[in-house]
Amino acid sequence: MEQPKVAVLGGGSWATAIIKMLLENVDQINWYMRSKEKIKFIKEYKHNNFYLSAVTLDTNKIELYSDVSKAVEDADILIFAIPSAFLKDALQNLTIDISNKLIVSAIKGIVPDDNLIIGEYFKEYHKVPMDSFVVISGPCHAEEVALERLSYLTIASQNLKNARFIADLLSTHYVKTSISDDIYGTEYSAVLKNVFAIAAGICHGLGYGDNFNAVLISNAIQEIKRFVDTVHPITRDIKSSAYLGDLMVTAYSQFSRNRTFGNMIGKGYSVKSAQLEMNMIAEGYYAVKSIVEINRKYLVNMPITDAVYNILYEHISPAIEIKLLTENLR
Repeated sequence: MEQPKVAVLGGGSWATAIIKMLLENVDQINWYMRSKEKIKFIKEYKHNNFYLSAVTLDTNKIELYSDVSKAVEDADILIFAIPSAFLKDALQNLTIDISNKLIVSAIKGIVPDDNLIIGEYFKEYHKVPMDSFVVISGPCHAEEVALERLSYLTIASQNLKNARFIADLLSTHYVKTSISDDIYGTEYSAVLKNVFAIAAGICHGLGYGDNFNAVLISNAIQEIKRFVDTVHPITRDIKSSAYLGDLMVTAYSQFSRNRTFGNMIGKGYSVKSAQLEMNMIAEGYYAVKSIVEINRKYLVNMPITDAVYNILYEHISPAIEIKLLTENLR
């Protein structure tokens, strides 16, 4: 049987890590990124000079495109690793019908304004059936994939055959995979863990220690459970790595951009100055606004989410807001 053609969309660290994993198992990859300069550099030097620059890329197996339609035209599987805030813009010039392709989301975010998780976005805007949608969830930082440190991925889809197929494509000697049918829980959990990583970073920036952070994160996983069980009530083990593990690595790791962003806010940076200095996207900044707006329908008790929203969007002092939060944690 002929091997399906895979396209990866996005030029950042996670897209680069996914390319590295795929190169172990597939013969040809289409890779879309917006920057023609970056494409030229990769073709010449076999590295992504901005993200995971130590990873050597076999460009004999990669076709690079700055035209999104050309990148996806002959592909059967599309893996998206574009920040959720820019997904609609990236696809605005798409002229190819993708409703018959297998869509895989490596996006840990939510589409702003529409307040749609990625599966809902592709269903509504591109007529992709939920059976043809797959989610890649952690816990897994791109930087550790680059270093080939043992990592684990959970691949979720309502169609477990599709989940298993993508899991096999991403499996390497340093990446172990498992499958799940919980696309809503894994997507919302991935969105929320970025919000809680910002909270952890803010607290660290304010001088709170490990004792408090442990309490914060144990309350955060309870907050995730309350929300996902309300929005999509099925039987799930919130203690498994796709939920609790992903939260922990994002809240504690030195590689977490959301924690780094929060740490800067806690130290007194404005949102704008923190974003400019990082030069990377902290998905949790956009996610917290969407989650708060979605939760106006469900009214789930979410004190940590509300605190992060108040700091980032209502411009409440981090010191005051976190002090108030400490009274709600147990």
